[in-house]
Amino acid sequence: MAARAKDIPVSTPRREVMVDITAEVESAVRELGARDGLVMVFCPHTTAAVTLNENADPDVRADLNQHLGKLVPREAGFRHAEGNSDAHIKASLVGASCLVPLAGGSLVLGTWQAIFFWEFDGPRRRRVRVQVLESA
Repeated sequence: MAARAKDIPVSTPRREVMVDITAEVESAVRELGARDGLVMVFCPHTTAAVTLNENADPDVRADLNQHLGKLVPREAGFRHAEGNSDAHIKASLVGASCLVPLAGGSLVLGTWQAIFFWEFDGPRRRRVRVQVLESA
């Protein structure tokens, strides 16, 4: 498999937010001229993550943020002096990457699926790596 990559910028408006980056990933795939294979979306940050989830109802994102915040509260007596230990833990739980099939130049996503950059320590200017692993 040949690999090609492109970084895409992501700006986050607040401390915790899920930003739909599906269109930006699709655009990167088009620019790379990829047709078939796998698309890896990778977050090179330790206080943010990427994930696939529903984009039809914004309440899903609100629920995810709210309940992950209950699982890992911001103030929980962490030792890390920067005050963002919760963000590091949330990023580890969600994960730094996702793989999406690519067929005929299009991402193969479920009806309700979108690719999200999930910020836990914003607002910030970030980047995401889109790497295509093409089938021979």
